[in-house]
Amino acid sequence: MAYEGNGIAGRTVEHNLGVEPEMMWVKNRDSNQNWAIYYGDAINALRFTSEKSLELFSAYFNSTPNTDNFILGNNLVTNAVSNTYISYLFASVPDVSKVGSYTGNGTTQTINAEFTQGSSYVLIKRTDSTGDWYLWDSVRGIVSGNDPHLSLNTTAPEVTGNDSLDPDNSGFIVNQNSTTNINVNGGEYIYFAIANDNGKVR
Repeated sequence: MAYEGNGIAGRTVEHNLGVEPEMMWVKNRDSNQNWAIYYGDAINALRFTSEKSLELFSAYFNSTPNTDNFILGNNLVTNAVSNTYISYLFASVPDVSKVGSYTGNGTTQTINAEFTQGSSYVLIKRTDSTGDWYLWDSVRGIVSGNDPHLSLNTTAPEVTGNDSLDPDNSGFIVNQNSTTNINVNGGEYIYFAIANDNGKVR
């Protein structure tokens, strides 16, 4: 959804998601700024065009969103006077989508997204340390073996030749390797996954 900033902390923007957003992406369309990423905490935020970990950006979002609106700070990135913005809001829907998190175990683990036919799209970001915004989808292939992936925070072409992700009916499997480091022991990660729909990307 689109909105115009007013530069006032506490500004509310109505949304029609119908539930409380679990993740939000906001981009200033009038200024060359990073995407601000909200994930369950109005004090800390991520930046979509960065590999950095969670950072203190309390001026991006003023407080936790609710079922009707989200609340902004007064920073140029999310709420400058007369600047226009685009926002994308995400929430978990049973067997459709899942916003979640996990702690790495250093080897292999199954991430249960509460799906029944596996994932067609998986986006993973490490939050306690640096790491790219890694993306896998069923068009490129989410298989038992090497899976091509993109890093959305860069302009690099897709990477092949490593097996970081494997399919599982409940969600997906993360494997630790040095190419992506999406399952480092003790590492903290967030993800957004979309369920398979008879093998198609929704």
